[in-house]
Amino acid sequence: MSSEFFNKYKYKIKTIKEIELILKKKTKKTKLVMCHGVFDLVHPGHVRHLSYAKSKGDILLVTITADVHIKKGVYRPHVPQNLRALNLAAFEMVDFVVIDKNETPLINLDKLKPDYFAKGFEYSSKGLPKATYQEMKIVKKYGGEMLFTPGDIVYSSSKFLQKNLPKLNYDKLLLLLNQNSLNFEDLKKTLKQIQDISIHVVGDTIVDTYTRTSLIGGQTKTPTFSVLFNEKNDYIGGAGIVAKHLQAAGAKVTFTTVLGNDELMKYVKTSFKNSNIKLNAIIDKNRPTTNKNVITTDNYKLLKIDNVNNTPISENIFTQISKYIQKTKSKSIIFSDFRHGIFNNLTIPKLINAIPKKMFKVADSQVATRWGNISEFKNFDLITPNEKEARFSLADQDSNIGTLASKLRDESNYKNLILKLGEKGVLCVGSVKKNEAFNIDSFASNVLDAVGAGDALLAYSTLVLLKTNSLVLAGIIGSIAASCECEVDGNIPIKVDKIIEKIDEVEKNINL
Repeated sequence: MSSEFFNKYKYKIKTIKEIELILKKKTKKTKLVMCHGVFDLVHPGHVRHLSYAKSKGDILLVTITADVHIKKGVYRPHVPQNLRALNLAAFEMVDFVVIDKNETPLINLDKLKPDYFAKGFEYSSKGLPKATYQEMKIVKKYGGEMLFTPGDIVYSSSKFLQKNLPKLNYDKLLLLLNQNSLNFEDLKKTLKQIQDISIHVVGDTIVDTYTRTSLIGGQTKTPTFSVLFNEKNDYIGGAGIVAKHLQAAGAKVTFTTVLGNDELMKYVKTSFKNSNIKLNAIIDKNRPTTNKNVITTDNYKLLKIDNVNNTPISENIFTQISKYIQKTKSKSIIFSDFRHGIFNNLTIPKLINAIPKKMFKVADSQVATRWGNISEFKNFDLITPNEKEARFSLADQDSNIGTLASKLRDESNYKNLILKLGEKGVLCVGSVKKNEAFNIDSFASNVLDAVGAGDALLAYSTLVLLKTNSLVLAGIIGSIAASCECEVDGNIPIKVDKIIEKIDEVEKNINL
């Protein structure tokens, strides 16, 4: 798919007001046929349906359900509304397409009063659903006719999508760029504009240790694995790697954290000194520097050993952190919460109150094995939870992701949300007035280690959103940064050059 595709068929995509103006010019002999549906995946059944509908009239109008009203499946629609509209507009038999902003087609049926309202064969073969009866009632009231498509085979988009999801990451990206008058050069220019932004990161440092081994065998008498030690590598993780991603992007970074009085504390201090990051390290003699040691064997994670103390920080340490926050001169502050003592339901409101006014506020809260709650970070400019964290904070395991995002806005009043969906990419939600919500699929092509992908996204999305005020640019660049992190072994800061290489790779694949 190319930009030419978007430009060639978008003239068929209309608003209801535009359709009303067009229909004022039609004569009584001109027959209007209207179809309505989701059309998440256009299949042979849809083609038959549309062809038959067109054969009964002169103008075929297809209205599609807007993304926000689709309740089928947790991650539906798979194809966003603007791309679904373009896919239908590309058919010769379709004259116009409208994205219906209403939950049902009833309002537009009453407005447009088509001569025929066409429904699929499945709606008549097994009795009419309640919704179809409501549609039929309106059609009969103004004197129109219901039209049921004849067919011997009924296809289900849901069944197709359950079996195999089509890969649309490039199509969705191109559509998003096209709609916002952006191109790949704009992405690269933006990356070069985020230098020297001052950011203050507050959060829990984690030292991620990878103890790499090779499997020798198992004992015959006990279920014990025998492995041969190869090497041990330490990486800065947690809020620390967020700070390092920001520095790698060219930001001026201050990092406030709590460390234990141990050897790993020395490792962390040395690492940050070498990174040219201002480190406000508060030493707590009553807790260790948080360490998570993953035992790997032949690239498989065999066991993880954590050395942590998750008890709340003392009043003295809390006071020190608050003072660092109050004195910050940075343009933005990031609360990177891994629930290892700094953040809890008592400290979070007070730490938020310590933030200077008009500062750009960002938060991320982890619940992998702890009790973080992203909804506690209220009125923030950007929050970046993953799906599990959002569901945990709302006690909601069933809603689709669109509903989940809406509930989270009601609870936390965020200005911008990037909801991380793992291999499914991200859902970005911004201004309610602009109805700003879109999906970006993952761009990772060779996943070696997904640990830390969310931290890279958090860092780059923050810088881009702060610089450009564009959630589209922030979401795209953050997603590409996350894919770059997935393609390296270990939690390693991602530099701008690496992201530009990935952008070039994506553009090349699209052109091919």
